Amino acid sequence: MNTALRITAFTAGLAAVFGLALGVGHATGTGPAGPRPATGHAAHSGPDTGHDSGSGAAAAEHLPGGLQVSERGYTLSVDSPFVTAGSPTDLRFRILGTDGRPVTAYQQEHEKELHLIVAPRDLSTFQHLHPSLGADGTWSATAAVPAAGEYRVFADFTPAGADEGLTLGADLHAAGDLRPAPLPDTGRTVTVDGYTVTLGGDLAPDRSSHLTLTISKDGTPVTDLQPYLGAYGHLVALRAGDLAYLHVHPDTTTPGPGIGFTTTAPSGGSYRLFLDFQHQGTVHTAAFTVTTGDHQH
Repeated sequence: MNTALRITAFTAGLAAVFGLALGVGHATGTGPAGPRPATGHAAHSGPDTGHDSGSGAAAAEHLPGGLQVSERGYTLSVDSPFVTAGSPTDLRFRILGTDGRPVTAYQQEHEKELHLIVAPRDLSTFQHLHPSLGADGTWSATAAVPAAGEYRVFADFTPAGADEGLTLGADLHAAGDLRPAPLPDTGRTVTVDGYTVTLGGDLAPDRSSHLTLTISKDGTPVTDLQPYLGAYGHLVALRAGDLAYLHVHPDTTTPGPGIGFTTTAPSGGSYRLFLDFQHQGTVHTAAFTVTTGDHQH
């Protein structure tokens, strides 16, 4: 996505369990629209079903993406979960396969082999990164950690030869003076980099709903958005409380001004929605806070 940690009032998303069937390919590319079981970037348009074997399989298949460090035999292994706040951090990690060895071959999804999301537990910032893969299976990326606190790292990928992708999550710990903030009340319209983004529609739990994000600049609708990672927009949702992750792509196949997404939230509650879009060669991120279900006021 654009500059590290850019949010001006965003809200986030859950990974494939929410059943978000969005066709807007963006910073975290997901699969085609239309519900189908999926956990990774390549299939985020359907519910995230962690098909773990064993006694926990039934429960795991109902979990949103990003809640587990290990799923379906794959494990996200971070070299050091302890980082320094206030300075760029070199993240190094590996995806360990069912044989315990680092995975070195991946399928490309939305122009990248792996999408990395970094967000603090209070969802005050958001980064979408595309790390580099070494020959030994080690991924590396530079992330901004602006403040002390607990952060969540999401690795969104599809191993070579796999039928579907998955999203694994792990914690980062940044020591220092922790000052957690409540979710911002963004309303339906936010401004980022001179662009005005308006959210239409309501996120609904347990049923399909339609969201439309409309973009304008200086009062004029933006109708010439550029594809970013294979789509005119990418929507990432993170559920407040546990940071369940969802990457949705838009139904929209035209370059704006409105980008449409079909979504299903897994539960009532508060969410941060982060929209990535590209215009005139620059990627921007707009964020909203939304509440749905019995928590809605």
